[in-house]
Amino acid sequence: MTSRTQPRLSRTALPRLSRTALPVAGLKLPPPLPEPGIVHLGLGNFHRAHQAVYTADALRHSPGPWGITGVSTSAARGPRPVLTGMAEQGQLYTVLTLRRDVGVAATVPGVHHPGLVADGQGAEVVAAIGSPTTRIVSVTVTEKGYTFGTDGRLDLDDPLVRADLAGGPPRTALGLIVRGLQHRARTDGAPVTVLSCDNLMANGHRLRALIDEFVAALPASERPELQAYVTASLTTPNTMVDRIAPATTDEHRDLVARAFGVRDSVPVPAEPYRLWVMEDDFRAGRPAWEHAGALFTDDVAPYELMKLRLLNGAHSLLAYLGLLRGHRCIDQAVTDELLGGAVEFAMREEILPTVPEPEGMPGKAYVTELLDRFANPALGHRTAQVGSDGSLKIPVRWAGVLAESLAAGRVPRVLALGLAAYVRVITADDAYDERALGTVHDGARPRLAELAARASGPADAARLLLSEGDFLPPDVAQHRELVDVVGEFAHTLAVHGVEAALRSALT
Repeated sequence: MTSRTQPRLSRTALPRLSRTALPVAGLKLPPPLPEPGIVHLGLGNFHRAHQAVYTADALRHSPGPWGITGVSTSAARGPRPVLTGMAEQGQLYTVLTLRRDVGVAATVPGVHHPGLVADGQGAEVVAAIGSPTTRIVSVTVTEKGYTFGTDGRLDLDDPLVRADLAGGPPRTALGLIVRGLQHRARTDGAPVTVLSCDNLMANGHRLRALIDEFVAALPASERPELQAYVTASLTTPNTMVDRIAPATTDEHRDLVARAFGVRDSVPVPAEPYRLWVMEDDFRAGRPAWEHAGALFTDDVAPYELMKLRLLNGAHSLLAYLGLLRGHRCIDQAVTDELLGGAVEFAMREEILPTVPEPEGMPGKAYVTELLDRFANPALGHRTAQVGSDGSLKIPVRWAGVLAESLAAGRVPRVLALGLAAYVRVITADDAYDERALGTVHDGARPRLAELAARASGPADAARLLLSEGDFLPPDVAQHRELVDVVGEFAHTLAVHGVEAALRSALT
């Protein structure tokens, strides 16, 4: 375990990093702390391993006022371990690049300023977004953080959204953003870019539509000035982000201590691979992210589609089927010969035909690369973590593939099995060993469980959840042949088990 006698990670401790206990492939120390210029909503592992690292690398090449003020947007009350840990370490943390066989590499981004908590410091967050020194507001709040309903529009029935619209201290991401824009409109009117970095197709366009809907729902007296500002001074570029950054464990903390001789309570594990593709539409400037490897393009859509359907779509398949096979981690699921073979078949034969190839990213090669990335045992990416919030993820990851396949006269059998596996994981108490493998969290779980309780059996439960669960578009949820196939797989999973279902899906 980590020795309490080791110094805590800090700027004064940086020169003393020993790098003596383990094979170390490289250590990258932070640039000088830049002045703040970015407010980031969603201070989770992905942001800290992706946008923050790109920003640090860009600043090493081209310094500028692009420090990041991170905002914790978690709705959970109580301690904020990431904010607390970073504060105790002078806003520093280690990003561990976990490779299979060449030792550990690490970087200390060092680009963050003291953070804020949305729930309780809403006014301070609004002031930070409204500050004339803020030129980018970036966002990683996951699908559920955008507070849209099953129709994709702003959920005006959400109590937090209603409270934000009524003028209370904002707590939702949309409320914080819009009130920050309102602050700018009422003061210097400086332009700003709000940058979604979440796994949503056309994420910039989606975010802009939600902002417009939020503004339109405000009292009439507040709208004209704000609408004029948004039209003239706001940009929301589309982006595609890619890097696997699982949850932090004590093993990662111990690894930092053994490799570098310091204590870090909030390190971030991440895979070596990373990619960031963006539209170059930044009204108030941006860091030189291209020098850190980011790609700028006029059309992000092909990159988004390939990543969402192949990486994220396959991830969800591995999660639900992996849980039913008793696998705790994604690498165990993908190296399971039967399960991994089924998921590879789905990627190559069911998903890839629906994905246009971006320039420089051949689809077949991308699938091969993804399978290798998934199999990295050093990541320890939990199936329960990947499988959480499926009611929000499945519409983004699977619905398009299903709709296009069905329109072409094909029922993608492995994806249909994935739907049956999701239904079983989310509604059957005996689906998997929750104590050993972890809890799959899903805001829709109580409602879906109520639907399943009305069913006469597993097949009927699957049919009910597809038709009334509101997580698939009607043309998919009501497709008779698909519903029948999912029902058959649900019965097979419950009666004969996941192995029989996998073999059936591949016949």
